[in-house]
Amino acid sequence: MPAPTRLLAAAVTVAACLGAQALPAAAATGTDHEVSRGVTIPAFYNPPAELPDTNGALVRSEPLPLALSLPTLHGPLPGTATRIMYRTTDSGGRPAAATGAYLEPAAKWRGTGPRPLVALAPGTMGQGDQCAASMGLEHPLRLNGQTVSVGYEDLAIYRFLAKGVAVVVTDYIGLGTTDRLHTYVNRLDEAHAVLDAVRAARTLKGATVTTASRVGLFGYSQGGGATAAAAELQPAYAPDVTLSGTYAGAPPADLTQTTKAIDGSDLAGALGWSLNGFLQSDPELRPIADAYLNDKGKAALEDLSTRCVGDALLAYSSARSTSWTKDGTSLADIIQAEPRLQAFLAEQRIGTMRPASPVRVATGVSDNLVPHGQARQLAVDWCGRGAQVTYKAVRLPDVGRALLNHFAPLLTDQGSAVNWLTDRLAGEPAASNCGALPGQP
Repeated sequence: MPAPTRLLAAAVTVAACLGAQALPAAAATGTDHEVSRGVTIPAFYNPPAELPDTNGALVRSEPLPLALSLPTLHGPLPGTATRIMYRTTDSGGRPAAATGAYLEPAAKWRGTGPRPLVALAPGTMGQGDQCAASMGLEHPLRLNGQTVSVGYEDLAIYRFLAKGVAVVVTDYIGLGTTDRLHTYVNRLDEAHAVLDAVRAARTLKGATVTTASRVGLFGYSQGGGATAAAAELQPAYAPDVTLSGTYAGAPPADLTQTTKAIDGSDLAGALGWSLNGFLQSDPELRPIADAYLNDKGKAALEDLSTRCVGDALLAYSSARSTSWTKDGTSLADIIQAEPRLQAFLAEQRIGTMRPASPVRVATGVSDNLVPHGQARQLAVDWCGRGAQVTYKAVRLPDVGRALLNHFAPLLTDQGSAVNWLTDRLAGEPAASNCGALPGQP
């Protein structure tokens, strides 16, 4: 078994041992802790009143203990982690603080050029500040009476570290930081947070990545939407961050279709996160929400603003938006009836600009949670704009549960996705299958 594979296997074993334990409730609020909407989190995540002037500038950093770490004579495996806070810009053009983590691998980079960097955009974590992916590196499984959260992105992170690739993980805007709600699936907020995480990593003391390091983006589901949006926006927003490749798995490129699909599904709680994020991004939508939502709907949005994905699966599985409205109207019908809401969702559409670097889009043909058709359409749209696209249809049987249909391709395609992006980071050219895409079923 190759050394990276042994390392990954050992890390997974440690994860299983740690994940089987129920973690104690967080300590009482003090100088090193903060209460955010009823949940205790490290005070690190409370941003200062004033932020730096430059996007990507570090606000603060501190060592981050990795739960999945093996001590050796030559240092910890798979590497060391640093918690970071950095400045970015939200969709309204306002400065915002975002947190995340930088991971320096112990393994050597054996490709060409200096050690490369992957910016990993997490999939759906939830909306409570305790759900931040950087916290999931320290606590892969949290079952403490306050929340149920799972750091499921850790596997992809460790795969890159085993290859000698440095990783920076973003928590996005508002997830972790205590100053605002997480603007779930807002393409501008997420893209900016991803690209500025790269800038922050380059300036971190002790990091071996530099401006000469090749950069890749990696994300699935919400993360796939974030990396897809970042690939589009990079030339204009971050021309100093040259991308070697972007992986966008199961991207929610069309939120109108995705919103309709998750209504009544296993992950129906994401409706609340979406609505909360819309209202955080554009307060002018508040009168529309007030006009339609009943007391149960308003209570659900408030409750979901504090929950992680595990909590939502337990409490809101199969919930329907018709039970949240005064007259039983579904959210899809409200969108159809409200031009202002349609315009907002149209602004979130991904696929209207051409990425300047190679992209790999993968989607499960049976995925009916983040619908396969709209994700595939993103690849078609990009091909039509002259982008260099590798499209992968992940063919798995429909197992009858939307969440499983969505989650299974993440696992089955992840190794191929990691290898594809690693090849780009090594300077190998990417092939495009745009010519075959329009005729595929």
